[in-house]
Amino acid sequence: MTWQPRPPTTAARFEPEHPGARTPSGLFPSGPPSRPTWREPHPVTGAGVAAGGAAAAAWLVLFGLLGRDVPTYAWWTVLAGGVAWLAALALVRFGDRGVATGVAIVTGGGWSIAAAVVAVRWATGGDWPLW
Repeated sequence: MTWQPRPPTTAARFEPEHPGARTPSGLFPSGPPSRPTWREPHPVTGAGVAAGGAAAAAWLVLFGLLGRDVPTYAWWTVLAGGVAWLAALALVRFGDRGVATGVAIVTGGGWSIAAAVVAVRWATGGDWPLW
């Protein structure tokens, strides 16, 4: 039987091999990451945001055209925007977050336009147009 060295003590195991060696900072990693990285299945892209914005704009225009005057235009826009935001919430949870972002941005803009139209009508006519 040959002689085998005993494993190092606990203190010796954690000392660097070279007395002047330091632990690397991690700025320049030398190996694979210690933890796995998570990749998003549907990353937000510019094309997705643009597609969601275009779909929401078409949706709001189609519903806005149903209104014959300022009050019906405003109420149709509020209704269409609410439905669009529900679709955006569903997309955030189950679909593409980029498309949901485009829908939300354009819906907010459509609601702002409807609010501006109502405000101008109210300022020029002196009567609140929504009821």
